[in-house]
Amino acid sequence: MIIEVIADNVEDAIIAEQAGANRIELITGVAEGGLTPSYGIIEAVCKAVSIPVYVMIRPHSRSFCYSNTELNSMVKDIQICKELGAAGVVWGVLNKDGDIDKEALKKLLDASNGLDITFHRAFDEVNDQLEALNVIQQYPEISRILTSGGKDKAIDATSELQQLVNKCEGTSLKIMAGSGLTPNNIGYLLEQVKVTEIHFGSGVHHQSSFSYPIDPQKIQEIKNLL
Repeated sequence: MIIEVIADNVEDAIIAEQAGANRIELITGVAEGGLTPSYGIIEAVCKAVSIPVYVMIRPHSRSFCYSNTELNSMVKDIQICKELGAAGVVWGVLNKDGDIDKEALKKLLDASNGLDITFHRAFDEVNDQLEALNVIQQYPEISRILTSGGKDKAIDATSELQQLVNKCEGTSLKIMAGSGLTPNNIGYLLEQVKVTEIHFGSGVHHQSSFSYPIDPQKIQEIKNLL
């Protein structure tokens, strides 16, 4: 089981690694759902931890639709991530109709060559998740989809998540459950959904808030449950 933890600073990344997290999703703009962090933060976190660091590539929080100018800046961000030591990138692209933007996806895939790729929770805003899954499965460069099954919280979409997992059987694509997961509810989710990767944000912080540091005991509690 892979435990991925969101971090937006060096200190939280170090705490997460020491507590037993397997991977960092590095972001800024927590209140906006995650944006691309500064190059300085990317470099510092990559140097501070030995576990893989996956960087959010998201220039704004208005939508998951991007202009050519925005896509070009995302490509540049991805190139810089390679230079600074990131192991992977996290992005997602939709068109105005709520479907996967294949043209934009191909552009980001080309830029991401050599990095592991997570398609993020833009997936939770598509019109039809099973149809979107079929599209993503055409691109084996994408390793996983981070999703809450189309609901606000993953714990409320266990049947939807398991359906996605079933659709990925026999392929290299993984479903990573995330959104609203905590040490208190992860046991129930894993009884219902056979995922091998789980994603945590505020649920592993003191007072369950990004306003406070990560609580290493919460990550340890999750590891003990596993």
